[in-house]
Amino acid sequence: MRRRMLLWWGVGLLAAAVVLGAVIVFGYREPPGFDSWWNDLVSSHRDDGMIDFALVLNAIGGGWIAIALVPGLVVLSFLLARRWRSAVFAASCFAVSAGGVQVLKHLFGRARPDDMIVASDFGSFPSGHTANAATLALVLVVLLPRVWTVLVGALWIVAMALSRTFLSVHWATDTLGGALVGAAAVLLLAAWLLPWVQRRPSPEPAPIG
Repeated sequence: MRRRMLLWWGVGLLAAAVVLGAVIVFGYREPPGFDSWWNDLVSSHRDDGMIDFALVLNAIGGGWIAIALVPGLVVLSFLLARRWRSAVFAASCFAVSAGGVQVLKHLFGRARPDDMIVASDFGSFPSGHTANAATLALVLVVLLPRVWTVLVGALWIVAMALSRTFLSVHWATDTLGGALVGAAAVLLLAAWLLPWVQRRPSPEPAPIG
């Protein structure tokens, strides 16, 4: 994908996240109809299997595991593969995505659903767990462009998004916003850094004589 296209996609996804948050928070006194409908649907059909699934992803997708362990393992894997530029790119994506989520959380300050069943931090929009999932998925797709990385990445994002609503810790649109922010962070950095990441080392000059 060309740098200009990466840039425009990144800007577009980030703008979509900001507009979505602004419309939801400043345009509605109550959660939009879809958010309320989905939260009520999930709450009325919640079972032990859904909760167990969501609690596992809650642990994996947030806290020290998502902030330090998973990014650290990804960076270490690229370093061991002697792809230090890819490691720098991945680390930058994780940092920018996490920072962007916190900026928007404090900008919008959206209240979480009243019936959430796990404790969480300030700000419902956007979902940090879903942003982390999208960042990880897009980093792997950009650096390891394969059909399997696209499929597994998409499934991971959807699973994380669903798990957040299963626990009623996020509205459905929060998870969409998180996915947009995570993907935007990767695409914007790819537009800037990908040519440097993909640059091949200059061949050593042949010995004379």
